[in-house]
Amino acid sequence: MAVKLIGKGPLRGYLLEEVLAWLLRSSGFEVLTANDDKDKEPWKVLKEDKNGLLVRGRGAWHQVDALGQFRYVPPFSLPVRLFVEAKYLTSTRVGLPTVRNGHGVIHDVNEGETTTLTAAGTGRPRTRYCYNYAIFSTSGFSKEAQDYALAHQISLIDLSAPDFAVLRDLVRIAADTIHAALEAAPAGERPKVHQIRAYLRGPLLDMYAEDAYLPDQFREPLDELAQALHSRSTLGLVLAFPAAPFVLGLASNDLYGFVNYAREHPTHAVRVRRLPQSASHPVWELRSAEHPDVYALRFSLPERVESWIVEQDEGMPSRTRYVKRSMLSTMTLYWMDGEHAQTFQLRYEPGELRLAG
Repeated sequence: MAVKLIGKGPLRGYLLEEVLAWLLRSSGFEVLTANDDKDKEPWKVLKEDKNGLLVRGRGAWHQVDALGQFRYVPPFSLPVRLFVEAKYLTSTRVGLPTVRNGHGVIHDVNEGETTTLTAAGTGRPRTRYCYNYAIFSTSGFSKEAQDYALAHQISLIDLSAPDFAVLRDLVRIAADTIHAALEAAPAGERPKVHQIRAYLRGPLLDMYAEDAYLPDQFREPLDELAQALHSRSTLGLVLAFPAAPFVLGLASNDLYGFVNYAREHPTHAVRVRRLPQSASHPVWELRSAEHPDVYALRFSLPERVESWIVEQDEGMPSRTRYVKRSMLSTMTLYWMDGEHAQTFQLRYEPGELRLAG
């Protein structure tokens, strides 16, 4: 049966989803598949269909680009799972409908039934999870999307900043090379999208599938993408969890410089400053307060949050008190060393905030 040719844009999005699955695993999460749910109906909460992984909610099953479960359960809490949605766009910002859909999904899965009274063995409890939602976009987010996300605790990670150009280019080049190979291949010999994704999860996540064989012209660009991500020497990308209900994506041109320093100083003070406005949105930089030349990590804040900080009264104490009390007071990062997650904590100190530009 002939396979329909997929467009470059959707293919870039699919590969970005797999890259973000790798990012989840390297940041302390286990990437889940339908095989991780051993329950049978009606207790099953994960299953696979032609569009990928589905998660059961109270009212419907919901498709997810990538799903991670944090390796450790917080005290007095439920296991934490993170929905990841990837948007590889070149110009149009992600708008309100995408974020509103994410909120609807999270509300439904977090309201899932705790028992199944109509099944045999009535009253058996279902395992509960604390689901969260993060949207990654290569083109930023509209103001309406930001407002809604902040109000409903949806994490927005903006990959349009210059610091993420290497990541965007890696995905784009791999996708475009595969697309050219698909165009050149006879319609009956084109691999399906799920085969391409399944193959990439082998070298990227050590998740090998039996039906993931690909000819060389499709396998080679995927191998190169996985190798570039694993090297991480010039591609620094890691998730940070601030004292706020959302996630930050940190970029660095020397991630191992940070990791080596953090291993020796797992908890240390940092300086936080906003860089001069060189991008279309605010970019902030973190450096060690004691050794500022060892590493630099950069991240973007939604413009609405940025504006709130900048538009405070001119007195520095009010701004530093706000930042100290809220999202930048502490950031926790997890770095996978084999099967063990190392924990690093970056603490913001009053008086170290710098606003520039």
